[in-house]
Amino acid sequence: MTLLFVFDMDNVLYDYDWMARMRALSAASGIPVPVLRQRWWLDPTREMHAEAGGFDGPDHYLDTFRRTVGTGVSEADWVAARKSGMTALPDSIAAARRAGELGRVSLLTNNGPLVHKHLAHLAPDLVPIFGSELRASSFYGARKPDPLVFERMLESYDSPAADTFFADDLVENVAGAESVGITTHLFDGDAAAMRAAIEAFAESRGVTPAEG
Repeated sequence: MTLLFVFDMDNVLYDYDWMARMRALSAASGIPVPVLRQRWWLDPTREMHAEAGGFDGPDHYLDTFRRTVGTGVSEADWVAARKSGMTALPDSIAAARRAGELGRVSLLTNNGPLVHKHLAHLAPDLVPIFGSELRASSFYGARKPDPLVFERMLESYDSPAADTFFADDLVENVAGAESVGITTHLFDGDAAAMRAAIEAFAESRGVTPAEG
């Protein structure tokens, strides 16, 4: 038996400042923040659609973003703006590192294909722990809290729900994971509590290796 530990990224492993991202994207694109928000983030056929796998890869996503918003922003500037809103949470990352000593670890973040493509660059602190297992919801063709994204994740890893742990900061996402039988932890900013939940889950499944 191998346990699977799955973590959300934004506001769990990294602090995420959406407005900082928007200000950086506005500066790079020349489009005011309210216009960016109105044309892309408030339209359910855009960002949320991308997070659910609605675009055919990162190039399709970026081309549609440019046409919809009215900007020629480069991929590098788009990614830099996304990264500008992210700050690593060392204690949370340490908890994920501990999970990696107890089983496999994976990331599941509600994001589209362009973020998925650049996750190793956006979240470099996770690469030594997660390796290539950095995944956005678009990879699965569904977004949290839809139970489908969790079902596809379990299938991808061939992991029984009973042997899977999931941490997220949103109640609805935790509920979605619980609905398919995954053990969950609602992250409230307390990394020590998340680590304790990780340890308790591993112990409940009979996996208790020594501290690394």
